[in-house]
Amino acid sequence: MPKLKTHKGTAKRVKLTGTGKISRGRAYKNHILAKKSKSRKRNMKTAAFVQGKIKKNVKNALGV
Repeated sequence: MPKLKTHKGTAKRVKLTGTGKISRGRAYKNHILAKKSKSRKRNMKTAAFVQGKIKKNVKNALGV
């Protein structure tokens, strides 16, 4: 069976950790930041993990 091609759009947005989790960035941190609280903006800096059924789709897109 041939190798699977990596979906480059997905590869640029997520990172696979050593334990197999998929790390991703958070949304809503680009503009209109004045009305958002400091704690909310600070929490948007931290990485989140892909969960649920989407995790399977993302791993498939990465060719893992």
